[in-house]
Amino acid sequence: MNQRTAIPPWGLAITAMLSVQLGSALSVDLIGVVGPAGTAWLRLSMGALILFILVRPPLRSIRRRDVPTIFGLGVATGVMTLGFLAALEHIHLGTAVAIEFLGPLTVAAVRSHRKRALAWPAIALVGVVLMTQPWAGAVNLTGVGFAAMAAVGWAAYILLTQRIGDRFTGIGALSLTIPIAALTAAIVGIPPTAGHITPGILAASLGLAVLLPVLPFALEMLALRRMTPTAFGTLMALEPAIGVLLGLLILQQQLGLLQIIGIVLVVLAGAASQRGGIRPPNANRPAKPQRRYRRDRGSWAAAGSGKSLTPEKLPVPPTSP
Repeated sequence: MNQRTAIPPWGLAITAMLSVQLGSALSVDLIGVVGPAGTAWLRLSMGALILFILVRPPLRSIRRRDVPTIFGLGVATGVMTLGFLAALEHIHLGTAVAIEFLGPLTVAAVRSHRKRALAWPAIALVGVVLMTQPWAGAVNLTGVGFAAMAAVGWAAYILLTQRIGDRFTGIGALSLTIPIAALTAAIVGIPPTAGHITPGILAASLGLAVLLPVLPFALEMLALRRMTPTAFGTLMALEPAIGVLLGLLILQQQLGLLQIIGIVLVVLAGAASQRGGIRPPNANRPAKPQRRYRRDRGSWAAAGSGKSLTPEKLPVPPTSP
């Protein structure tokens, strides 16, 4: 089976979003015990432990120019997790996701090369406004501020993840970035957990780490290898809708008519953004040098290089799956 077509990139992204929002909804109880910073630190630390057991960090593959990107992605992941969980302490899950979504919206708008594509983030933004309903009551500035911090982290995460995904195969890069994210969260996450770590807390953290960050980050990295940042960022418009629905089902956060209309708008915008959003199969590979036949040596040589290949050493073209 062709591995590239087995699961479409939008399927990977949607599965990742479901995992993220389920993990966020189930984290509310843990936040009540160790706080949002402690929850972020425990989840990321458990995620780093899981990846260390399952994946061998590709340390030998790291180049000097990769270090800033790996470090930046780890910090962005930590900031995104800290900001979002802190926002959940003050505002509803759907509202927090809607504000955080402004990060991918900005990526989609800035990176788009077609004016027509800007219509989808605009429609999604209308849906986000209808879901948050800022006119309905007092705005919790603390919660909004934390959600905005998560939005900045999410925007950076999208851009940096694609760079890392183009350099490393599989999910080995996560075994490098998640520990950095855990160290970022540890700065503010260790103090509130003091005296509260029990076997039950560790078990809950381990389960939540599978839902977030291990599973969704791995799926998103795979999806970003095959999608443009514009398409991926706009597809994230589905995430506020998923957050509102899971907030209703798990946290009993009620929906109004305008919020339902907002969900419909973001779903339509997310689906429409997929048109033309697939990355070319070899977009992350350097172009192969053209070969020319050298009559003087009876061999094939790569253009611009001093190497020659005899006919029996020419690479065999890949077979169709």
